[in-house]
Amino acid sequence: MRESIQKVTVYGAAYSTYVRTVRLTLEEKSVFYDLIDIDVFAPSGPPSEYLRMNPFGRIPSFEHDGFRMYEAVPIARYIDETFGGPMLQPRDIRERARMNQIISVLDSYAYRTFVWDIYVERSNGLRGKTPDEKRIASALPRAHACLDALGALIGDGKWLAGSVLSLADLHAVPMFDYLLRTTEGEDLLSSSPPMMRWWNQVAVRPSVRATSPAPAAQS
Repeated sequence: MRESIQKVTVYGAAYSTYVRTVRLTLEEKSVFYDLIDIDVFAPSGPPSEYLRMNPFGRIPSFEHDGFRMYEAVPIARYIDETFGGPMLQPRDIRERARMNQIISVLDSYAYRTFVWDIYVERSNGLRGKTPDEKRIASALPRAHACLDALGALIGDGKWLAGSVLSLADLHAVPMFDYLLRTTEGEDLLSSSPPMMRWWNQVAVRPSVRATSPAPAAQS
């Protein structure tokens, strides 16, 4: 049963990895929301009214019953702590620390490598542009390092940060989804059994299917 008592709005674009993380969190908490499209890649830049909400012009931004926020990680934490449903932040202090560590690893090392250097570059071929093969090749060792690090952290566990699904998993899903739309990504994941096992179970969740972006999108 979905919560619908107070108005929740996400400002962004369906293709955005970070917008999707917020949407995944709302889906897992069964919260109704509106998605208002914001084109940050427009020739004139983000709309002026949006810049009054987020002075940096990035997405996502978020509004709940008149309370506004921007930046995906604090938005996701706010959603988890405000609405009912399963808790998405571990109660165990070490599992919560691991969740925060994994989110940091994803932001610092995986996002640009997986999404921009591999997925977007490879997708240029679908947009009539020539992919930069050197850029893709140079990204592969970094991608391997990310997968090795995450695989070591998950070990024999079911979820990235411990015994239950957490914000770490929802942060990772959009990045892995884009990576796996390339042959390079498929090869990378096949070399990491722990991450392959994790992806196979998380990819079938209704929240993941409900928020899947169109192919060859910008991110």
